[in-house]
Amino acid sequence: MPTPAPLWLKSAPLMFLLLWSSGFVVLKIGLAYADPLTFLALRYACVVALLTPLLLALRPPMPASPRVWTHLAMVGLLLQAGYFGFTYLALAHGISAGGVALITSLQPILVGLLAPAIARERVDARRWAGLTLGVLGAGLVIVAKASVDLQSAAGLAYAVAALLCITGGTLYEKRYGTDTHPVVSNLVQYSVGLLVSAPLAFWLEPMRVEWTGALFGSLAYLVIGNSLVAISLLLAMLRHGEASRVSALFFLVPPCSAVIAYAALDEAIPALAWPGMALAALGILLVTRARPAAAR
Repeated sequence: MPTPAPLWLKSAPLMFLLLWSSGFVVLKIGLAYADPLTFLALRYACVVALLTPLLLALRPPMPASPRVWTHLAMVGLLLQAGYFGFTYLALAHGISAGGVALITSLQPILVGLLAPAIARERVDARRWAGLTLGVLGAGLVIVAKASVDLQSAAGLAYAVAALLCITGGTLYEKRYGTDTHPVVSNLVQYSVGLLVSAPLAFWLEPMRVEWTGALFGSLAYLVIGNSLVAISLLLAMLRHGEASRVSALFFLVPPCSAVIAYAALDEAIPALAWPGMALAALGILLVTRARPAAAR
């Protein structure tokens, strides 16, 4: 029998959107002072360093089954190592941020296609209409905000791999996720991310880091706001909700990032972005609106 959703989960979508969307703006600041994979490995090392003493102090219950440990490691491999690693590699190989965002914004559509078979949930016609509007709206915002350069074959392949990883991670967590203590699950997943990203950074990059105040600020926000809080919210929402509804929130990430960049960095919002934001919001409304009782 599924565990009842906690009351605080009602505010989780808004908190997740604000943290995840602002993370792209903060990441843009941090990448000016460090190589992409080096910055990612440094971020994961900080998360592991924070969680290890917390684990020792709290002594939360550990999973008894090897299968649970395997599931936690697989989510870490798909989300932390796969999605973030391939995203950073796509950026390093010449794909613009707009190009990566455009490709990965297809994630809710893939989740909708695969959810009936993998997550065992039904996606009705109304939700498909919402997913379509969402991807159109996100696409308008991305095209209006940035150059979508897809000329690098390697970068394009990395961006598609990032899309497949976050889609797989979303569906895997929905199908096999357990109520493991968040400190335990996060420590396992970020340890996997560190074990993958650190060797790749050593192999592919000169591992440049400029220790500035801006780098420390960016790193602190990404470690606490994104790696600890936002990811925990995402996994909690997946455990207590339908994968297609939760993944549809990613349609609102480009519009929210545009607004946050305007407020924080004074980046202009082009006229074409506004109807894109409206379409994305309408799509989210259609996807997340509860079905009438008679239709369930």
